[in-house]
Amino acid sequence: MLFNLSKNGHRLHPFLESIASQIRLQRSILPELIPLEGKSEFINVKGGLEGKEVFISNELHQARGLRRIHIESALLGGGLEILHCVFFPNPTFNIPIFGVDIVATANGISAAIVDLSPVSKNLPLGIDRQLSSISFPSFRKARELPEWGNIFSRYVQFVRLDGKDEQEHFLHIVDHYLCILINTLSQLEPDLPNANSTIERIRFQNFYCLQQKRNDKTRNVLAKTFTPQWADRYIETFLFESPLIL
Repeated sequence: MLFNLSKNGHRLHPFLESIASQIRLQRSILPELIPLEGKSEFINVKGGLEGKEVFISNELHQARGLRRIHIESALLGGGLEILHCVFFPNPTFNIPIFGVDIVATANGISAAIVDLSPVSKNLPLGIDRQLSSISFPSFRKARELPEWGNIFSRYVQFVRLDGKDEQEHFLHIVDHYLCILINTLSQLEPDLPNANSTIERIRFQNFYCLQQKRNDKTRNVLAKTFTPQWADRYIETFLFESPLIL
């Protein structure tokens, strides 16, 4: 069961709530959707940071063509709020990884990133064509990708959101990316588990997880809130688990 944040006097930033609601709505239409069990110490987490309460809530599902659908909501004290979501494909299906991360502070949405990240050398041609036809808004405050950001596609959007209009633009992009992913998935049949294409996608998913684990900002916040050992376990075995063995 998820935390009822409102009963504890806490609510996520309205923009994070709107993104999470849209993702859950898209998730609900996926065929063969079922909840996944996760390590109990990580599903609902409470702690403290600099005298402030910390809440982390995780939702895990799987569906046809998607081995792991993860939504994380976090209130990390001092006004820092995070929404994190990744749709990891079953590697027998030729679809990219959907990912979105949003960070809200007392000063607004300081970071928002969304992408359909390739799981081979290139995005599937049909998805690339659809993404290339999008008229992206000109966000006023673009952000630079981190040094490990070579996992993202050329269509990644990484920005600081400046006002309600940009929040609406970003919400539309998130929804559009999910529609492209889900519509493409509905038309696909899986490759064989031992096909070369499947093996390549396994390698790319493992590399995606490896690169994400290089995000020291996430690790540092969790280490301060809990312990360095707990932070390592959470990131390595839960947040970006790499269970795909060749």
